[in-house]
Amino acid sequence: MKGGIILEFKASIMDAQAISRAVTRLSHEIIERNKGIEDVVIIGIRSRGEPLARRIAAKIEAIEGTTVRTGALDITKYRDDLPAEAAGRGGAGSDINFEITGLNVVLVDDVIYTGRTVRAALDALMDFGRPKTIQLAVLVDRGHRELPIRADYVGKNVPTSNREIVKVRLTEQDEKDEVSIYER
Repeated sequence: MKGGIILEFKASIMDAQAISRAVTRLSHEIIERNKGIEDVVIIGIRSRGEPLARRIAAKIEAIEGTTVRTGALDITKYRDDLPAEAAGRGGAGSDINFEITGLNVVLVDDVIYTGRTVRAALDALMDFGRPKTIQLAVLVDRGHRELPIRADYVGKNVPTSNREIVKVRLTEQDEKDEVSIYER
């Protein structure tokens, strides 16, 4: 049950091994597109984008032999689906302790759906500077965009209906890695 809504398990679409393979592929694609990682920083959108960003950064470090700066972005006060008083309370806070101006920022999230989370993240990111580029990496793209936003790097495209919910679990927060679809 989620917020009073009864969810029925429909399918498991990614296990730990599939998530690991997707992170590896995303990492290689980021390196290739940016012709290395010299001016690249990776910022995860809280909450599940943050551990994914750290995994991608670790994989890039293993491939390139160089550390990639990572951070976490809290978009709570930038969301358009929360009442103003709820958005004003803030969340866990952002953790970006480096300058992003002039750099290639790779935003990372677990699932892209309507595009509203990414829109909020773009607004929040501008409070930290003016990046050279902003790229988007997601583990799952489930379609149904409401805004003209697309991911540059996608782990898995999963066609869904609006009645379905894609749930990502990561060991850092949920004690196991898996992506499942539930139906309302």
